[in-house]
Amino acid sequence: MSADSTEQDCIFCAIARGDIPSDGVYADDHVIAFRDINPQAPSHVLVAPRRHVASIDELKDDQEFLGRVMAVAITVAQAEELAESGYRLATNHGRDGAQSVPHLHVHVLGGRALNGRLG
Repeated sequence: MSADSTEQDCIFCAIARGDIPSDGVYADDHVIAFRDINPQAPSHVLVAPRRHVASIDELKDDQEFLGRVMAVAITVAQAEELAESGYRLATNHGRDGAQSVPHLHVHVLGGRALNGRLG
């Protein structure tokens, strides 16, 4: 998918609209969370805005909404019972940052000891 993806051709927007089924774990009026179809850990959930936001850079001036997305990520980690043992929150931006879907999403990973490598 190209970096200039729009709401009409965005897979995460289609999931948010209910056009594509997902294994949802959280939803409110602004944010959704669903299990990754290619999990990298026993618990791997994606947290994404319902509205089309291409990447985290677009929320630089909307810290309140960015905080909402991160608060949902923490809520998901707690619901997945990851808080005690630990978890990782990660988001990617752009091609060199390994962003594969041009819609902001935060990975919530846990359920086992994660590799300390980030790159």
